[in-house]
Amino acid sequence: MEHLAPFAEGIYARTTRAITVSVEPEYLDDQSFPEEHRYVWAYHVRIENQGTQTVQLKSRYWRITDELGHVQEVSGAGVIGEQPVLGPGESFEYTSGTPLGTASGIMQGYYVMETESGETFQATIPVFSLDSPSLGRQLH
Repeated sequence: MEHLAPFAEGIYARTTRAITVSVEPEYLDDQSFPEEHRYVWAYHVRIENQGTQTVQLKSRYWRITDELGHVQEVSGAGVIGEQPVLGPGESFEYTSGTPLGTASGIMQGYYVMETESGETFQATIPVFSLDSPSLGRQLH
């Protein structure tokens, strides 16, 4: 069963099968060049195992959509070169980033998790908004 978890302002969270994924995006003004149509965001991810089974993050899938509807899909093994194993009550955090050619967009996706018994499932990454502070609005 999936449900949206409560989140603080600016933090998006989603729980799937006791795996809570929370994301906090941040616009990187010092790396963005609007006059060149380059807008850059960092996003800090926390993956928390609130269940009773140990799981391993095997792969990721991201769907990044800019405000013009252009879609970029990113997938691969693990995250930041790691395939973390999370026992009950454990968490893993990392920060990554993405550039866009527009001042706003959205990201969403999932992590493929594997239990000790070899069962795999998708832990949903919540949809989150990427909005340049100059916009004064949010897509999501």
